[in-house]
Amino acid sequence: MNRLSLVFSRGIARATEAALGPYQSAVIRIGFAGTWLLFLLREYPHRRELYGPSGPWGWRLAQQLVADNHAFSALLWSDATAWFECFYLLAILASAALLLGWRTRTASVLFMVGVLSLQNRSVFVGDGGDNVLHLMSFYLVFTRCGQVWSLDARRAARAEAARMRGENVADRAGPVLWAVLGLALVTATLTGRLDNGWLIPALLWTVWVVLGLWWLVGRRAKSPEPRILLDVIANVLHNGALLVIMAEACLIYATAGWYKIQGSRWQDGTAVYYPLHLDYFTPWPGLADLMSASGTIMLVVAYGTVMVQVAFPFTLFNRRAKNVLLVLMMTEHAVIAVVLGLPFFSLAMITADAVFLPTSFLRRLGDLAARARGRIVRSGDPLVPPPRSPEESTAGRVGFTA
Repeated sequence: MNRLSLVFSRGIARATEAALGPYQSAVIRIGFAGTWLLFLLREYPHRRELYGPSGPWGWRLAQQLVADNHAFSALLWSDATAWFECFYLLAILASAALLLGWRTRTASVLFMVGVLSLQNRSVFVGDGGDNVLHLMSFYLVFTRCGQVWSLDARRAARAEAARMRGENVADRAGPVLWAVLGLALVTATLTGRLDNGWLIPALLWTVWVVLGLWWLVGRRAKSPEPRILLDVIANVLHNGALLVIMAEACLIYATAGWYKIQGSRWQDGTAVYYPLHLDYFTPWPGLADLMSASGTIMLVVAYGTVMVQVAFPFTLFNRRAKNVLLVLMMTEHAVIAVVLGLPFFSLAMITADAVFLPTSFLRRLGDLAARARGRIVRSGDPLVPPPRSPEESTAGRVGFTA
């Protein structure tokens, strides 16, 4: 009994003392924000046909659908072209801010608003990758995904160094951004724009209030207890959200694999052959013909896909087996991106897979990137010192910043 109590107390301490998986959460932040940003930029010339006033799914049709399913879409607040153009630009800027880790908490909320609004505006545009982005954009709001590899982490490190020198550091951009977003929320609420559904409006107001509370506690609290309490709550939310993201990825692969098992085309090994001969999925006809020319290759790919997807959730308890299947799944998605012409679906799935990557591998990857950046910077200015290692940063110290 005492041993069980000890294990339980250690688990509670681990879940509350720190935000786990800082590198994994940074990878999924960069991956999902980068995927959505690249998609928005690629489709910029076609934005009005996909999500705007020139699309086949008209504004009134979208309004009727949203009124029935209570989905959130800020694009339906107005049918003006100027509003659509401004919102599309805002979605691009929010994705770029989240990618760079600038004001990560606020950027994650704006990123979620952009993803939900655009996808719910035209629900018949997209593929499985959009569904993954749709879910993950919501989960990212609860994570502390700017602990490393972000502008927030660099700003926190500089602020900590300044405090060690006895300097007073004032954050001016955060309160201004908080006030602007509060004004936008008040305006949207008073004009009835947030009346359709309650979940997203409640989340937006909660995040806004907590951001203000976090700043107030950091500036006015005379004792460390209120800040410690907010840190514990943020850590619990982060760790819970990270667990949900991992469970979601497992659920996607498990359901996909078990549904494939029930299909006759997957059972006889010919399922992969058919999409390779559809015009929509053949950006490189020669490559598709080369792969589908061998029945053995088609059989191995079909059976291998099913086995990997079904087995993956059960390999999480064995590090070596999990890492092998991660390599296989990421390779498979990279092949899908090239052969079937689904780059954004593949990027979304590879990012979802990345949450299971080992921390040691991610830290080595970060060190390589830092050294490469340092060489590039020093080649332009020999007086610039080399970048600091991740150990010298303040990972885990980035708070609930605006």
